[in-house]
Amino acid sequence: MSTSEAREPIVLTHCTVWDGSAAATQADQSIVIGADGTIEAIGPHAEVLARLGEYGASAATHVDLAGAVVIPGLVNMHVHLGLGLPGPMQDALHGSSDAELVLRMAGNAREVLQAGVTTVRLVGETRYTDMALRTAITHGAVDGPRIFTAGHALCCTGGHGHDSDGLEADGADGFTHATRAQLRAGADLIKVCISGGIAGEHESIDTPQLTDEEMAAVLRTAHDWGRKVTAHAGPAPVITRAVELGLDCVEHGYELTRELCDLMAARGVSYVPTITVSRCEEFFRANQVPEWMMNRALAAGPRHWESLQHAIAAGVEIIMGSDMPPQAPFDGTTATVREIEFMVEAGMSPQAAMVSATSAGANWLGRAGEIGALVPGAAADLLVLDSDPLADISALRSMHAVVQAGRAVRDDRGMLHALTGSL
Repeated sequence: MSTSEAREPIVLTHCTVWDGSAAATQADQSIVIGADGTIEAIGPHAEVLARLGEYGASAATHVDLAGAVVIPGLVNMHVHLGLGLPGPMQDALHGSSDAELVLRMAGNAREVLQAGVTTVRLVGETRYTDMALRTAITHGAVDGPRIFTAGHALCCTGGHGHDSDGLEADGADGFTHATRAQLRAGADLIKVCISGGIAGEHESIDTPQLTDEEMAAVLRTAHDWGRKVTAHAGPAPVITRAVELGLDCVEHGYELTRELCDLMAARGVSYVPTITVSRCEEFFRANQVPEWMMNRALAAGPRHWESLQHAIAAGVEIIMGSDMPPQAPFDGTTATVREIEFMVEAGMSPQAAMVSATSAGANWLGRAGEIGALVPGAAADLLVLDSDPLADISALRSMHAVVQAGRAVRDDRGMLHALTGSL
């Protein structure tokens, strides 16, 4: 059915709901999904049924979820749909035409959506294929999560990512131009690599890679255009300089200190830890990354974990992002779910970890109340689980249905026929 055709509201009844921010789930709730794919009403079953006259009670289709738990679709804030790690993945990236690359990314996007991630923030793609894919998904030509993208990551000559998704620049003028080039292409945010990382053979994690003048040029230009800036970064001294210059978000933060985390919390700087990337030997071996990279990543693991714990203790806003492909198999689940579980293992409450994976990302993207939440007026992006992740975060492993904008894109048990192809 096309979006121009009217269809009756769908009412999901007898479900336990978590709205993306509350301290607890609410039992015996109902959700009214309108013809436009947004949530029309949500609340206690009896109250919602009493209000159905506003939507045409006789026409509404009821779907009994028999007590299943419904949560917002997940928001993964560190994704590369065209990931090109050193080794065969990078060889495939370099050997692909633009058409081949965007088709590969589209296939990944479909798998990401079916894994329960309904929104992604892309933080480094190449050849502006991300912009083309974003348009195709927006227009309904292909299935995939909502995309917010940085375009190319920005790096110095030979800097982190220069051989994959990085756009090289040097000097304040060079970085100003590179930032404007991403904005011209339609970037929703800017990502800049200010230090080395685990995937650069000729660098180390603590290698500084931008001058203060270069960082300031990126920040000033992006902020003038109303865009936020996030930074690939490892060592505390480099991150401290960037935070003092006005950085909005830190990716990875392999070597954070408590003092730096206190500064980040005071300045309102968010943190996307991507904790999976320093403990995912299974994924590295499956994708034949070189030994030097795997060894560097795993060796960074203990200090990376300490960084996450410093951020938790300091009250830094922590936002979920996997860096690993969100849908990649990992420890018996997906990289996204494992990332959230790691956050809880590091000391976050299940509720805080779930906020980091839903409404916190939406807030950072400037889409509070539109995505990452189950509230009236928000997109009907939702997941159906067997049990409550606020009681036990591993409940995310029981996900069996995914709905995006009121359309079921995964329905393992055939419960949501009324939402299949409804938009």
